[in-house]
Amino acid sequence: MQNKAAEVRKHLKYLTLLAREYPNIASACSEIINLQAILKLPKGTEHFMSDLHGEAEAFTHIVNSASGVIKEKVDMVLGPTVCAEERAEFATLIYYPAKKLESLKKGQTDLEGWYRQTLYRLIDVCRMVSSKHTRSFVRKRLPPNYAYILDELLHAHFEDHNKEFYYNEILASIIDVGRADDFIEALCKLIKSLAVFKLHIVGDIFDRGPRPDLIMEQLMSHHSVDIQWGNHDVVWMGAAAGSPICIATVLRTTLAYNNLEALEDGYGINLRPLALFAETEYRDCDMHHFYPRLNDKQSHYQRGDMIRAARMHKAIAMIMFKLECQVIDRNPDFEMEGRDFLRRIDYQNGTVEVEGKRYPLLDDDFPTVNPADPAQLTRQEQEVMEALQRSFCESEKLQRHVRFLFAKGGVYHIENGNLLFHGAVPLTESGSFAVETFEQHGYAGRALMDYCDERARRGYFSPLGSEERQSGCDFLWYLWCGKLSPLYGRDKMTTFERLFVADPETHVETKNPYYHHINDSKMDRAILAEFGLDQTHSHIVNGHVPVRAAKGETPLKGGGRVIVIDGGFCRAYHDKTGIAGYTLVYNSRGLTLRQHQPFESVEKAIEENLDIASTVDVFETIEKRMLVGDTDEGRKLAANVQDLKLLVQAYQMGLVKEKE
Repeated sequence: MQNKAAEVRKHLKYLTLLAREYPNIASACSEIINLQAILKLPKGTEHFMSDLHGEAEAFTHIVNSASGVIKEKVDMVLGPTVCAEERAEFATLIYYPAKKLESLKKGQTDLEGWYRQTLYRLIDVCRMVSSKHTRSFVRKRLPPNYAYILDELLHAHFEDHNKEFYYNEILASIIDVGRADDFIEALCKLIKSLAVFKLHIVGDIFDRGPRPDLIMEQLMSHHSVDIQWGNHDVVWMGAAAGSPICIATVLRTTLAYNNLEALEDGYGINLRPLALFAETEYRDCDMHHFYPRLNDKQSHYQRGDMIRAARMHKAIAMIMFKLECQVIDRNPDFEMEGRDFLRRIDYQNGTVEVEGKRYPLLDDDFPTVNPADPAQLTRQEQEVMEALQRSFCESEKLQRHVRFLFAKGGVYHIENGNLLFHGAVPLTESGSFAVETFEQHGYAGRALMDYCDERARRGYFSPLGSEERQSGCDFLWYLWCGKLSPLYGRDKMTTFERLFVADPETHVETKNPYYHHINDSKMDRAILAEFGLDQTHSHIVNGHVPVRAAKGETPLKGGGRVIVIDGGFCRAYHDKTGIAGYTLVYNSRGLTLRQHQPFESVEKAIEENLDIASTVDVFETIEKRMLVGDTDEGRKLAANVQDLKLLVQAYQMGLVKEKE
C-alpha cells in the first residue's frame, strides 16, 4: 500500500491534469472498462502503398477496393449462392456508387425489391467491416444525415421478431421518400472508410502521372494516414517553399512527361512566362532530345503541342543546370563537385567532361548560356524564375498539400514492428552504415535519417530570407538526387548525361549498396536493430525501385524480412515491370502481398465490373490472431489504463478531489 501511495504522489502533478478530463472515480473507471475492452478487439487492417506517381485513377480504385479486401468481404457475405458476376457487380457498386447506380437501376423490373435487397446486403457487409471497431469509432464515421438510422441498422438483430417490423419499416421509409440512392452512397462510403484502419503511403506521390493533386485530396480526407517522403515528393515540397532549383526540377520532370495538367489544372501554376520565354529564345533550336515521353493515353497530342513542350523543356532544363551549379557551390558538404556540367563544356569544340572523360555533345545549341560565366541566369531567365516562384508560393492548394506532407510525413516511420521508408538506409560496400558529414557533424544509420528529416523541415518552416531556409531548401534538392540521400539511393542522377551524351555508360545510376545487402538477412537484422526493432519478427517496407516481376524478380528480400512494394504503379514502368504495382495488407491474421495488373479506366471498371486483376500472396500468417493490445497503439492504451488506475487511487486517497 505504501508503494502504491508513493507511486501516486510521484505522478501527482500529471494526475491532477488528467483529472480535468476524468473528474471523478466513475468517469475514470468507465474509461478503464472501455479501453480494456478495446484492447481485446482484433487488430485493424493496415494498407501499404508506394510510388503512386500521380496515377489518380488507379490509386482511387486500389483505395476503393482496399486492394481486394472489400471484394473478399463481399464474397464472404453473399457467399456461393450468389453468382460470381453478381458479386463483382455488387463490389463495383461499393467502389463507385454514384456512377454505378444509374446503370444498375435501368435493368430492374422491381426497383423497390432491388433497393431492399441491395440495402440489406450493404448493411451486412458494413456490419462485417465494422466488427473490428468500437461502436464509438464507427459512430464518428457515420454520415451526419443518416447517423441515427445507420447506428440502429448496423447494430440490429434481424432475427429479433419483436423489432423485425421496425427495421423493415426504416428501409421501406428510406425507399418511399426517395432517399435510397443517397443512402446507398452513404453506406458504400462508410464500408470503404471502415475496411482499412490505417493507410501507409511509402513515398512518391508526385511526378510522371497526370494528377498527384487528386491523390493528395483523397489522402487528406482519409481518417488515418501517414506518409514516408519519396524523392519526388521532397522536390515538390522544396518548390512550394520557393526554392528556385526545386521549382526548375519539378517543371523539367513535368514537361519531360508532358503532365502540364498537374501544374496548370491541379495547382494553378502559371506557365505563360516560361512558355513565352521559350518561344522567343529557343524557337530556332533543335528540340530532338527534349520531346516529352508520351504514354498510351497521350497519343492525341499534336506535333505543334510537342514542339512547344520541348522548347519549354529545354528552356527550364538549362535554367536548372545553371541553378545546380549554384547549389553545388553553396554546399561543399554535398560532395557533388563534377556535377556542375555547364562549367565542364568546351563550347568551341562541343564536348563535355563527365567523370574525367570527354564526350561529344548531342546538342551544343545553348542560346542562353554565357561560356564565360555559364552558371549565371540571364535577366530574362531571372524574371521567369521570379514569376514562377510567386506562382508556386501563392498556390493555396499546393501549400495546403505540402503542409499536410510535413504534418503526416517524414523520412521514415515505425509502427507495429514495421520500419517504413521510401528508398534506402545508406550503406557502404562492406555493409556498414555509410557516414555522411553535414554541417561539420557525421551522421549514419538512424541518425542520418533523423538529420535529413530535421533539415528538410528547415526549408519550409524557417523564416523567409534566412540562411536556415536557404540551407533547408538546398537540402530538399539534395534529398531528391544526392548520392547518400536515403530517399534517392543512387550515386548520381544522370539527367544531363541522358540529354546530352550518347554513351550509355554515362547514363548508369549505381544503386546504393543497400540494395544488394538487403538480400542478406543478417544485414536486415542489423538495420532493424539500428531502429530499435525486434530482429526476428519485424519487417522493412520500402518502395522506390520497381520490382521487375516480368523477369522473375520477387518483392520479398532477405528471407521475407524486406518487402519492396514498388512494382510499377506508374504507366511509364509497365513495360519494364510487367505489372502495375504491389500493395501490402497487414490484418489480424498476418501479411499478404497483392500483385496488381494495369488498371484500364474507371469507365471500363464500372461498365464491365472489372476489378484490377490481382494475385494475393499470403506470405506470413500469425498463429494467434493479433489483437489491438498487441499493437503499438494498444500499448499506449494499456499505459493509459495504468494512468487511470493511479488516478482512481489518487481519488480514493483524497490526494485529488472528485468533482461532479
